[in-house]
Amino acid sequence: MKLPHLIREINALSEREKHSIYKMLIPDWIYDTFNIDSNLLTVDDMPVVKFRCPTGSRAVEITIKRKFNDVDPVLYLNMADTFNNQLLVLLLVVNDLDSPRFDIDIDDQGNQTQLGTTSRNLLAEEQAMNAGLAPGQIRKGLRSFNQSVPLFEKFVGNMGHDLFLIEPLAYHNAWVFERYGFNYIHGYKEMTRINVEFNPGGELHSRLSDKSVFRNEESWKSVRGRSWAIHDGILGHSFSGFQMYKRLGLHAGICTFPDAMW
Repeated sequence: MKLPHLIREINALSEREKHSIYKMLIPDWIYDTFNIDSNLLTVDDMPVVKFRCPTGSRAVEITIKRKFNDVDPVLYLNMADTFNNQLLVLLLVVNDLDSPRFDIDIDDQGNQTQLGTTSRNLLAEEQAMNAGLAPGQIRKGLRSFNQSVPLFEKFVGNMGHDLFLIEPLAYHNAWVFERYGFNYIHGYKEMTRINVEFNPGGELHSRLSDKSVFRNEESWKSVRGRSWAIHDGILGHSFSGFQMYKRLGLHAGICTFPDAMW
């Protein structure tokens, strides 16, 4: 099915037309697992799928809840056109709503932390880390990214593109995207430098200490440990400016942390 080339062009269509198109980005397992009516996008006659795609906008947000009154979505997707007319995945979150929630998104004063990027809830972050989560996670995920990539590729191909972009928000995101075949536009040299410096004898390794729960001496050995240390500021600056791309049907074969433990 041939689609408009840009999200802005899809957003210019009628509500019915653009919602029908964006439904293509919802994995089939979502309907089956959460008993969502695939035609009406409802559970118990209440709407649980929300599309935010106003006319004139270059972006689309899809929010899917298990139940209408749930606070957290089971799936959230934000995609946009770039200024040079590429497709960019800004954020993809899939939550296991049956797992414990950690309030890393709200600080002690009740303010939004932007998932720990503007302020932090250190107690909640420590609890999340001890429960096996990575920075930015309020709950465990459903390990469904491998099912989402083919959907993106098909959708992007139908829009007439041969690749799409994604911006990893944390170190562990970039490493995961590498495993699914993504390459770097910006950040490859920094990722390889980070790997070198985390190994024994490296500058980042020398900054590890058991005095800090987020950057203890064993952190360098795992993807998640490194990501928490970076989130805690071990680089001396934030993890930002990274951009990756996935060419349709191709695996880039990039691995900046070989033989890594999660």
